[in-house]
Amino acid sequence: MRLRTIGSAQVSGLCIGGNPFSGFSHQSPERNQEMLDYHTPERIHEVLRSAEKHGINTFFGRTDDHIFKVLGDYWQEGGQIQWFAQVCIERGDPDAWRQWLAGAVELGCTGAYIHGGVVDNWHATERWDLFVEALERMRDAGVVCGFAAHQPQAQTWIRDHLDPDFQMCSYYNPTDRSKSAHHQHAGEKWEDEDRRAMLDVIATIPRPVVHYKIFAGGNKPILPAFETLGRAMREDDVALIGVFLKDDPDLIAVDIDLFDEHVDAVLA
Repeated sequence: MRLRTIGSAQVSGLCIGGNPFSGFSHQSPERNQEMLDYHTPERIHEVLRSAEKHGINTFFGRTDDHIFKVLGDYWQEGGQIQWFAQVCIERGDPDAWRQWLAGAVELGCTGAYIHGGVVDNWHATERWDLFVEALERMRDAGVVCGFAAHQPQAQTWIRDHLDPDFQMCSYYNPTDRSKSAHHQHAGEKWEDEDRRAMLDVIATIPRPVVHYKIFAGGNKPILPAFETLGRAMREDDVALIGVFLKDDPDLIAVDIDLFDEHVDAVLA
């Protein structure tokens, strides 16, 4: 699996995400709790070590106290995986992203990006000032910088008005974030028409794209998703996946083999 260039960072073509570590299954409350119960700090470290062993060099994970502690301890133990920090907000404190960004930079993130739900909400409420401020703060911190979003319209606005190092494009738009930036556990939808709309936008973005939610949060078959990914990814794009090793301890190796076959072999 070859490396891609995003800003000043060298990033593995397939990267690992942290949603399962924090109980965001996108499937059911019971599945959320199963993930939370399984992912002790020690098991999260095991997942990260396995990812590194198989050639994944980048972790995309939340900015919260739990991930800060788990990741800091992992690095103290000798782990080398680089971190692209998902800058979030808190319920009741829409300004908290500034503190989380500063904390992630202090801890040692390589890259940072504004959470997709936050970006969808900023775009819907026309908070253009926050987009500009966020990009300036990431640039001033010296980290590789980007924005995630589930809405194709948000991605086109970023494409046309900002110059981040990367854009993170969700293949699906599961819930409306126009009134609230926060994750909603109920009522998520996974429509192929949303994926088609985002893929059309990705083809027009002049910078690296991080493709995410490619499996629709575990609600779509893996093989067809990798085949679609192989048709959509460009030279410096990367893909982000979550894994739940309780289901299959060999899942990281399986996913990398499929990525090599259906993506890197197509781009070679």
